[in-house]
Amino acid sequence: MIAEDSVLLREGLIRLLAVAGIETIAAVGDAESLLRAVERERPDLVITDVRMPPDFRDEGLRAALVLRQEWPDLALVVLSQYVEERYATELLSTHNTGVGYLLKDRVADVGEFIDAVRRVLDGGTVLDPDVVAQLLVKHRERPLDRLTQRESQVLRLMAEGRSNSGIATALTVSESAVAKHVNSIFTKLDIGLKDSDHRRVIAVQRFLQG
Repeated sequence: MIAEDSVLLREGLIRLLAVAGIETIAAVGDAESLLRAVERERPDLVITDVRMPPDFRDEGLRAALVLRQEWPDLALVVLSQYVEERYATELLSTHNTGVGYLLKDRVADVGEFIDAVRRVLDGGTVLDPDVVAQLLVKHRERPLDRLTQRESQVLRLMAEGRSNSGIATALTVSESAVAKHVNSIFTKLDIGLKDSDHRRVIAVQRFLQG
């Protein structure tokens, strides 16, 4: 079963799998349709995009996690446009057999893609090489090491309790420049919007722990 909002890619996947002798019993364009189709058809394998309608964030991944909880033996291949290690980590921390996380560019190598699909169907785990490389780099580095020198200065002043205005004065830069640095700090320290009420506090905590 395939879940992919791009009609062109969806049809391409169906044809690739058909050539390899793998039948696609359903192909849908959003996560809700995927959940309904799996319950109705009970496939052996689901190939799903990470980002799908309506918000194009992580609907496909969330659906995949629900499916594995409901049907633990269901094989999953998650496709992503970019290396998004947070999604790979979340998927693998829940289940590490019969699961794959591949970049969409990898589909262009037909033989490699079909081999990955078959390994997942056989209960194996397949990670895109670029994802593995980024996960290893992230594992080796401290989160604070991702910050530039200027971002480190901004974070240090945040830890001193200074506002954006106070930081701008101390560094002799504009407040808009400080705001950009602060947003970059949140991104590099993986502090999401769900923590919006406490993002500065969390950033300072990371600074103190580091």
